[in-house]
Amino acid sequence: MDKRMRTFMPFTYKMMISYLLLVLITDAVIGYFSYTMLVQSRTEMAETNIKTAMQQTENNLSYQLDEIQRMSDTLFGSLSFQRALQKKGDPFQTYLTMLDEIVPQIQAPLHLYGNHIRLLVYTTNGYLNEVDGDSMYEEIKDSDYYILPYSEITDRSWFNAIEDSDRDNIWLQVDTDQSLNNISHFRKLVSYNDYKTIIGYVRITTRLDDLLGDFKAFPTEEGLILRLLDTSSNTVMFQRGDNGKEKDAAEGSRLTEDDATYLVLENKIPNTSLVIETLVPRTYLSKDAAKLRGVIFSVCFISFLVMSLIGFLVARLSGRKMRRIVTFLRSFQQGSFQKRLRFSGNDEFVHIAGAFNDMAENIQDLIKKVYVEGIQKKQAELEALQAQINPHFLYNTLSTIGSLANLSETEKVTGMVEGLAKFYRLTLNDGHVFIPLSKELEQVESYLDIQRIKYAGRFDVHVDMERELEDCKVIKLILQPFVENIFKHAWFGEHIAIRISGRAVGNKVELKVIDTGIGMKPDVLKAVLAQPGQTGGYGIRNVDDRIKLRYGDEYGIEIGSVFGGGTTVRILLPIDKQGTAYEEEQRRHLA
Repeated sequence: MDKRMRTFMPFTYKMMISYLLLVLITDAVIGYFSYTMLVQSRTEMAETNIKTAMQQTENNLSYQLDEIQRMSDTLFGSLSFQRALQKKGDPFQTYLTMLDEIVPQIQAPLHLYGNHIRLLVYTTNGYLNEVDGDSMYEEIKDSDYYILPYSEITDRSWFNAIEDSDRDNIWLQVDTDQSLNNISHFRKLVSYNDYKTIIGYVRITTRLDDLLGDFKAFPTEEGLILRLLDTSSNTVMFQRGDNGKEKDAAEGSRLTEDDATYLVLENKIPNTSLVIETLVPRTYLSKDAAKLRGVIFSVCFISFLVMSLIGFLVARLSGRKMRRIVTFLRSFQQGSFQKRLRFSGNDEFVHIAGAFNDMAENIQDLIKKVYVEGIQKKQAELEALQAQINPHFLYNTLSTIGSLANLSETEKVTGMVEGLAKFYRLTLNDGHVFIPLSKELEQVESYLDIQRIKYAGRFDVHVDMERELEDCKVIKLILQPFVENIFKHAWFGEHIAIRISGRAVGNKVELKVIDTGIGMKPDVLKAVLAQPGQTGGYGIRNVDDRIKLRYGDEYGIEIGSVFGGGTTVRILLPIDKQGTAYEEEQRRHLA
């Protein structure tokens, strides 16, 4: 099988493959950019929501811290409260002072503040009575106040650290604050007399949950971590979310932007060392990526299927038209020019069909024209060749008749004239080119009758023809020229013998004309065949040309001759019993 046939692929399939690759690449590019943009948009939206929640938390925290700060500022700036804290003397009078001046000013903010707090006053005045509120080791369930002696905190490490650093008016976690998720505001109370003498300390403790809100805006169940940091000590004061990080919070560790697992967002609380920090897992920001990827892949896949179906339908429709065109071209290749293409619509295929039909019609007309011209040319050549023989023979015969007339051989002249008339009657054959082989032999016999008058008794003729060949159609005047050449060129001595035979060889007819004349040398025979203009060449070359023109190059004559031993002419023709019909077909074409 031809390699081109093995690798053949219809053009429509090639176009469809290119089209599908283009659609696939387009879907992939669109899907990639859509996925990237949607994930980026989702990430930015999630980040924006978290930042908004953090801002709200910061505002809420700042507001409440400011409220607590105002409570301490109120106590710090109250002259009556300071004097009451410094009251000494009679215990009863001191007690009354507490009831009238200290307790009311401590209780007032407890009722005004929205959340539950603990307000503790550590006094350096030993004359004041102690007031114990609820247990400091339990969560804050209700607002309460405490008046405690200064000695309660003097031995605490956190207090000593504050005194050593000379820090004041600060937020920190002390005692049980960290375990209970509380935060305390701590500041000194100094005397207005010299602004140096410490008359006590104020500590306001509140729950961090109350300060930071309800955390609804922070989906901690999805891995988000909300932390409150003290930048002064670089410690984590509070953490909500991700139990795995609680140990880190307890140990005071702090993540940075370098942590690839989390996006770190920070909001600094004004006028404090506190920072709200939110750790957002990267997985949370892209949590919808898998769903988006699935949706985009499904959309792209469906789009690819739809476009593939459309491409298949278009390719099939175009392929059907292409196959019709190829089928018609193959019929052209096989020589059928009668078929015509018909397509509906107004597109390139219609134009191709129109051009194809015009081309087919033109080719058919050209072939018909060339074919008819070829037949006409062949007929003209045959007629020209025929015209060469008839005058030649007529000239020789009339020359002989003239010679006999000069010798007053009236009887012989009459016989030759009658034989010549019979010869030409058979030659004309009512205008037909083909003649039965029996008539061709009769024509040769009429020629021999003429020669018998001239050469009385000096030659013998033997005819050996198969009977089934008698009706076979042959071109007229294919035997007579060779018999004539015997009398003109082969005569040697007083007597000559001529043998004419015919037999069927397969689907061919083999005719032979054999004489016992002088024969020809090889160079003479070659010159006779090659140059028909020489004497004796007209008949031989003429007959060969006529046969080849009529039947093809595989037919014609062959000559074998031995100088001094005679000559054999072999004529090869097709068996044709329909020559007349063939001739009529030619006549119709010529007409």
